[in-house]
Amino acid sequence: STDVHIINFSLTFHGQEPLSDTKLELNSGRHYGLTGLNGIGKSMLLLLNGKHEVPIPEHIDIYHLTREMPPSDKIPLQVMEIDTEQAMLEREAELLAHEDAECEKLMELCKCLEELDADKAEMRASWILHGLGFTPAMQCKKLKDFSGGWRMPVALARAVFIRPFMLLLDEPTNHLDLDACVWLEEELKTFKCILVLVSHSQDFLNGICTNVIHMHNKKLKYYTGNYNQYVKTRLELEENQMKRFHWEQDQIAHMKNYLARFGHGSAKLARQAQSKEKTLQKMMASGLTERVVSDKTLPFYFPPYSKIPPPVIMVQNVSFKYTKNGPCIYNNLEFGVALVGPNGAGKSTLLKLLSGELLHTDGMIRKHSHVKIGYYYQYLQEQLDLDLSLLEYMMKCYPEIKEKEEMRKIIGQYSHTGKQQVSPIQNLLDGQKCRVCLAWQNSHMLFLHEPTNHLDIETTDALADAINEFESGMMLVSHDFRLIQQVTQEIWVYEKQSPSVLETSWPTRSNSSPSWWMRSPSS
Repeated sequence: STDVHIINFSLTFHGQEPLSDTKLELNSGRHYGLTGLNGIGKSMLLLLNGKHEVPIPEHIDIYHLTREMPPSDKIPLQVMEIDTEQAMLEREAELLAHEDAECEKLMELCKCLEELDADKAEMRASWILHGLGFTPAMQCKKLKDFSGGWRMPVALARAVFIRPFMLLLDEPTNHLDLDACVWLEEELKTFKCILVLVSHSQDFLNGICTNVIHMHNKKLKYYTGNYNQYVKTRLELEENQMKRFHWEQDQIAHMKNYLARFGHGSAKLARQAQSKEKTLQKMMASGLTERVVSDKTLPFYFPPYSKIPPPVIMVQNVSFKYTKNGPCIYNNLEFGVALVGPNGAGKSTLLKLLSGELLHTDGMIRKHSHVKIGYYYQYLQEQLDLDLSLLEYMMKCYPEIKEKEEMRKIIGQYSHTGKQQVSPIQNLLDGQKCRVCLAWQNSHMLFLHEPTNHLDIETTDALADAINEFESGMMLVSHDFRLIQQVTQEIWVYEKQSPSVLETSWPTRSNSSPSWWMRSPSS
C-alpha cells in the first residue's frame, strides 16, 4: 500500500510527549497542511517521519527538507546529484519488481527514471532553479559564494527535483521572495504523492492544501479542504461542541437540584428522582462533551526603554557597494522602516549598514551615543550559544537582571517552563529558538530580520500586536505580508537605488513586481 495508517500513535522526544494515543493517516495524492501552536511538536513529527522512526513502510521513500544546503565548491546543478538519484531509483525499482510488478509505487519509479535521462534531467533541474529565482549565471556559481538566503532555495530545488513518494517541508517559503513563492505553490499543486508541510503563510496553505491536520491536546485532528476551510469548519464544530457542553451541564445541574429537593420526598417524587438519577448515571457513563480548550496564543512584550533625544539614527545620502567596481546597492539613501522584496535587493545589507557591521561607501550614518539596539537575525544559530541553557543565555544577555527566579518568570512568559529553561538551547525546536531571540528585547530600536520564519500564524499576529505597542523605533525586514500589513501604514518603493512613495495599492500575489518595498509607521 502507498498510504500510511497508524492507530494508537504516540510520540516521545527529549522527554516530551507531543502526541499520545492518536491516529496518523496520510493518503497518496493528498497535500496536508500541519497546523498547531509554536512548540507543540509539528517540526518534531516531520523530523521523526523523515528519519523513518515512525512505523512507515520501508518502500515509501521520504525526503525531509529542513535546512539550506551547506556552503561548498559545488554549483546548484551538481547538488541535484542526478547520477546518484538515478542509481538509487534503479535499485529500488528492481526490488519492487520482484515483489509486485503492478504496484503503484513501481509505476511512479519508472516514470521518474524516464525523466532522469541525462539531458532531460539537467534541463528540468535548471528549470526548477530558474523558477526559484536563479539566473543562468547564478546556476553556475559555487554554493559557498551564496548567502544562506539563497542556499535554502537550492535545497528546496533538490527536494522538488527528486520527487519522493513522501515530501515533508518545514517552512519552505522561508528565504523565498514573492515570485518564488508563487512558482513553488504552482509546482507543488501538481505533486502526485504525499505532501506534508508546515508554513506560516496562510496564502501558501490555501493554494496547496487539500487537507489540514491540526495538532492539539496531544491529538491529530483531520479536516478536508484548505486552510480557510479548516478555520471555518473548526469554528463551526467548536461552536456546536460548546452548545452541547452547555446543554449537558444545564441538564446535570437541573437533575442534581431535583434529586437534592425531592430525593427523600413522597413515594411519587422519590420514584421520579430515581428515574432522573438513572438518566444522569447513563449520561456520565456514555461520556460527557468536553469544554472547548482554545489554543493558548503566546504573548510578546517589548518593554519600554529610557528615552533619548532624537535623532536616534540619522541616515543621509548614503551609498554602498560591496566592491569598488561592483553594482551600487544604495545610492543617496534616506532612512526607512520596513523592507520587503526579492532576494538580493539589499534588505539585509541595510540592517548591517545601520548596525555598523558594514561600512557605507559614501554619505553619513550617525547613531546616538547612548542608543541600544535589539537585533533579531533570521539565522538563529549565528545568534545563540547553543551549548548554554536557556536560563544561562538570558542571564548572560541581560546582566541587569540579577536574580535567576526573576529571569525564570520572564522566560516563562514565552512558554518556556520547567526543564526547557535548564536544557541546552540546541535541544529546542526552531520555533522555540525564535521565541528566545525575540524575548525581552529591551532597547531603543528594534531591528527584526524575517522574525516570522519559524512562527505560526497566531503567534505572528501576537508579534504584530507587540510591535504596534512598542513605543520606540523599529526596522523590519520581512517577506511576510500578513505581518507587514498589520504593523505599517505607508508604502515606499525603491527604484534606481532611491526611495519614493508608492501611489498604487499594496503589492499582492497578483500585482507583484521585481521592485522592493518599504513601509513606514503612521507616527
